[in-house]
Amino acid sequence: MSALLEVDGIETHYGASQALFGLSFDVRSSEVVTLIGRNGMGKSTTVKTVMGMLAPRKGSVHIGGADITGQPAHRVARTGIGLVPEGRRIFPNLTVRENLVATAENRRGRQPPWTLQRVYDMFPRLEERERNLGCNLSGGEQQMLAIGRALMTNPTLLILDEATEGLAPLVRSEIWNCLARLKAEGLSLIVIDKNIAPLLRLADRHFIVEKGRVVWQGRSEELRAQPELLREYVGM
Repeated sequence: MSALLEVDGIETHYGASQALFGLSFDVRSSEVVTLIGRNGMGKSTTVKTVMGMLAPRKGSVHIGGADITGQPAHRVARTGIGLVPEGRRIFPNLTVRENLVATAENRRGRQPPWTLQRVYDMFPRLEERERNLGCNLSGGEQQMLAIGRALMTNPTLLILDEATEGLAPLVRSEIWNCLARLKAEGLSLIVIDKNIAPLLRLADRHFIVEKGRVVWQGRSEELRAQPELLREYVGM
């Protein structure tokens, strides 16, 4: 199966400090993959490089066969990649509804498209808080809004960076259920999260990142069979 996203040998720096060292991975259509590893190993830097927030000095990024290496973030977003960033970054002075419609588009003619009502059906709490400002939402509600906002761009690939970090267990469960529904609908996902058990249930393939490199890749059943990998690279 051909890849939807291909990241090949990227080397990314912060000034003189190198963060990624020839990192490669791919995502196929309708597939869920994870980037797993301890903090500071390069997972978020990888996301920023894919999204055009950082330009790699070497390597390439392709989406749907198109080369987007080093393209600015707004152009990358138009290729069909949606991002739920670490820290949510919703617009605090806009209402829930305004946050959602601010990013709404359907350039690729997705059917059925993500609309306000579809997002509200996924997260009924957002409809209840429709007129509330983003700054007045709980952390869980803000995370739901960040996911809904990304879905309103009607992406072909959705990236979630620490989507359940700092959330109460019931809210985390709601987010995992949402991701399972998105997978069932055939949306390709990249998920970064510290909660390994739900990642193993959700994802098709996993990439372990250590010091800016992919040091292991495989399917959930393979990772379950090698618990020493999680002890070594995640600290579990």
